[in-house]
Parts: sequence; C-alpha cells; structure tokens
Amino acid sequence: MARRSFEDPEREAARLAALEHIRQYGDPVLRTPAERIEVFDEALVAEAHEMVRLMDDGRGVGLAAPQVGRLRRLIVIQPFEDQPAHALVNPEITWRSDEEDVAVEGCLSIGEVNVDVSRAVAIRVRAQDLNGTEFEAELEGFAARVVQHEVDHLDGVLILDRATPEDRRAALAELRESLLPSA
Repeated sequence: MARRSFEDPEREAARLAALEHIRQYGDPVLRTPAERIEVFDEALVAEAHEMVRLMDDGRGVGLAAPQVGRLRRLIVIQPFEDQPAHALVNPEITWRSDEEDVAVEGCLSIGEVNVDVSRAVAIRVRAQDLNGTEFEAELEGFAARVVQHEVDHLDGVLILDRATPEDRRAALAELRESLLPSA
C-alpha cells in the first residue's frame, strides 16, 4: 500500500529506485497465491529487512513478498511513520468486523492509480514473527486496512479487484494511458 509524498527530490529518486524492484501490474506473480513459510532463518530476516527498506524508500505503508517476486506468505507493515515496521509471517485474518469503511487506497504495484476500497474497520490477525513464534493482534482503522491490503496480495488479489466496476474501468484506463509512450 502506498503513501504519497513527492516534496523532496532526493526522496523521490529513492522512491523511483525502489519501484524498480517492485513488481508492477500485469506481472503474473501478483495474481499467484503465495506459499506458507516453514523455515525461519537468517535469510527470512534479511528478506524482511530488505522489504522494509523497499517499502520505506518507495513511500509505502506495507509490502507483500509477491510484490518483490517471492511467492511466500510474508508482509511488512508500517502504517504510522512514528512507529516501527513489523513483519508478519503466514498472516491469516481470523475475524473481521461487520462495520466497513470506504477509503482511497494506492499500491506500490499499481503506479499512481488510487481507488476507493471498502474494508472492515477492525480485524483480528494471527501470524508468526521472524522467529516463528505465533501471535494474534487486533487492529482497527488504518492499521487494519493496511494488513487487509497486504494479505490480499498474498492471495493474488489487487485493489482493482475490490473497486467498483466504474472505478476499476477508470483505473485501468489510467494505467493504460501511463504505459503509453509519450509523444
């Protein structure tokens, strides 16, 4: 999930460099369900740290392993800039509130396109940390939205799939236009 801010030219250069490592809409890996992680080792820790770096440089608030070409159930999130990033291994949403909220979402894998997405306002997620220790967390508001967005990536679901038909058509037209070479 993307956070938007382009005020600093150096930060913008880092964002564009990070996006070079993030799979973009149309890449089949983004539509492929990810596999459960069974091995908890230094390579997993290194992968999570690299994902946090790419998420931060890319100005995102979350990143899923499929977005960097790895079909593994690993996400990193940092919904609030003043709090540390967290890695969730094999996350599973075990409960969603009946109450939903519609808000604009962007995605590091879908360029500058933003669409309205309806999400549960509160969730319970079960996951493992980078050592394999299982935990549960109850999240609400923006943090719940970010986790739902990233877990969707693990299942091959994109924000375009959650948009209204009209928003989806407009977003796809915007994507096509952005991919056309400039005259």
